[in-house]
Amino acid sequence: MHRTYLFDFDGTLVDSMPCWGEKMLNILRHEGITPKPGLVSHIATLGDKGTAKYFREELHVTLSEEEMFSMMDEYALPRYRDEIPLKEGVEDYLRRMKAMGVRLNILTASPHKMLDPCLKRLGVWELFDKVWSCDDLGTVKSDPEIYRIAARELGVRTAEVAFFDDNLGAVRTAASAGMFTVGVYDASGEPLLSLLQSAADVYISTFAGLSAV
Repeated sequence: MHRTYLFDFDGTLVDSMPCWGEKMLNILRHEGITPKPGLVSHIATLGDKGTAKYFREELHVTLSEEEMFSMMDEYALPRYRDEIPLKEGVEDYLRRMKAMGVRLNILTASPHKMLDPCLKRLGVWELFDKVWSCDDLGTVKSDPEIYRIAARELGVRTAEVAFFDDNLGAVRTAASAGMFTVGVYDASGEPLLSLLQSAADVYISTFAGLSAV
């Protein structure tokens, strides 16, 4: 059993991937750009800043990064603040693991202005020792170094951390950095589901009834 857990947020702890995807795809619709299949999964590890940069450099979006951030916030902030729910079994699992002495932490591409109010509204904020946005650690979840930095900040080796994520790329990258990985089902990742199941050390379809890992 691992004593330190590191959770993704969107699509792992909360049912937010439809909202997260829409806040990004709205920008492309505004520009008249048709997204390629799998785009949301590709950009999910980049965060707002990384996605805005990718849109400008790779998809030739003409909006400035600041204009894109404004569009993202206008769409998503009210939903994170008021609507997005925890996924099935998450609160019970977090509280059971906390009672067992497991250290709970979050590493997400979402910015604090969306992440923090959502966790507080859902009543689970106080369960976490560390709540990191990628910006706090200076890189993105597609970079193995972010997982090493997180482990150092937590005072443990990467092998001592169980990392939970619904994104195939993040699971593969965390594994390459030495973390034990738990793949989490989310409907947004169904096209890559078999790959996620193969890549993760453990795969779960729900947190309901889950034991310690």
